[in-house]
Amino acid sequence: MTEQQFPTDPNQYPESSQATTVLVLGILGLVICGVLAPVAWIMGKNELEAIDSGRRPPQQRGTANAGRILGIIGTVLLAISVLVIILIFAGAIALNL
Repeated sequence: MTEQQFPTDPNQYPESSQATTVLVLGILGLVICGVLAPVAWIMGKNELEAIDSGRRPPQQRGTANAGRILGIIGTVLLAISVLVIILIFAGAIALNL
């Protein structure tokens, strides 16, 4: 199996990296605004696919992966918090009946 060769100059890639954007969205989704976490997860997945296909520089792989992982964690926390809120409202409604 041959190893894929990537250009060494970042300017030789047809698309610019969005890894930093993914990382920022992942951090914001985890800390401030949970609805940004799924966006970071999806963008991170797309960024990693673009890196694997050679359209974007592989040097940004770690940054993109970190943003994707933060997006996954933030999405899980968002889902748990929504579930807890639904259960609280359901309990409040059940107690008032």
